[in-house]
Amino acid sequence: MKVGLATLLKFPFTQPKVDKDRVALGTNMRALVVDDSSAMRSVLRMIFRKAGFEVTEASNGYEALSRLNETAAPVDLAVVDWNMPVMNGYELVSVIRSETRYNAMRIMMVTTESEIGHIQSALAKGANEYVMKPFTPEIIREKLQLLGFEC
Repeated sequence: MKVGLATLLKFPFTQPKVDKDRVALGTNMRALVVDDSSAMRSVLRMIFRKAGFEVTEASNGYEALSRLNETAAPVDLAVVDWNMPVMNGYELVSVIRSETRYNAMRIMMVTTESEIGHIQSALAKGANEYVMKPFTPEIIREKLQLLGFEC
């Protein structure tokens, strides 16, 4: 049985459930990719589209909040870098987790920040998974499965 970082580090949170009915009806899951690097957004966009996600992008946390407010459909997964201008990923996670309308959204940090303190802080703030760059598509798929997505 595979377990995520939050489980290994014993962070007490309830994993949001994937809406299996929506998936069964053929409705794509929706991901918001937030990274200040357009090259990294492109790589992540390809991985998530191949996994069956509709992808929206933002280059910083502030822009991500705007994208979330613009969309009528729920975003199932936010994929968030830590180091970005205007509003960083940690601040974005804080804002998302402070709003109950985003309770069902999973958050995956994808970042170069590899210190255990950063990982613990992000998970304690409400990130559900943490991926360190560089990564492979297989690592992303494994994390998606840990989060309950079928891909």
